[in-house]
Amino acid sequence: MKVAVGRPGTLSGLLLRIGQSLFAASSIAFMVSAFGFSNYTAFCYLIASMGLQALWSFGLACLDFYAMWIKRDLRSAVLVSLFVVGDWVTATLSLAAACSSAGVAVLFDRDVDYCRTYIQHACHKYEISIAFAFITWLLIAISSLVMLWLLASV
Repeated sequence: MKVAVGRPGTLSGLLLRIGQSLFAASSIAFMVSAFGFSNYTAFCYLIASMGLQALWSFGLACLDFYAMWIKRDLRSAVLVSLFVVGDWVTATLSLAAACSSAGVAVLFDRDVDYCRTYIQHACHKYEISIAFAFITWLLIAISSLVMLWLLASV
């Protein structure tokens, strides 16, 4: 089998999972630091989705680190199937949360001038949080495709 970049138990896989965790945590941090985010369902959904993503990615990063430490290969069909399902579920949730939050942010900023009217709402923090969520989704999409290719080759 060819070595796929980002597969479990490799340094590239570990770095991909750490990146997912850090960007998801950054998205949460920026959203929580913005005043009034909890009044909007899309932003609360983003927090929940990024929280799940951070936990999933951190758990798999720990598994990658452990596999590298004991020099164990993580190519069993059952394990890769679990990774595929988990990655695709979290990728779908992350994309949905990022898109719905982006829709609300565009509505606030461009359509109703909410951000100019109510200065206390830090709309730029909403936007930064959403950008981090999209970066998280991009990284999880890469992982999802790598896992799907691995499942096909196992």
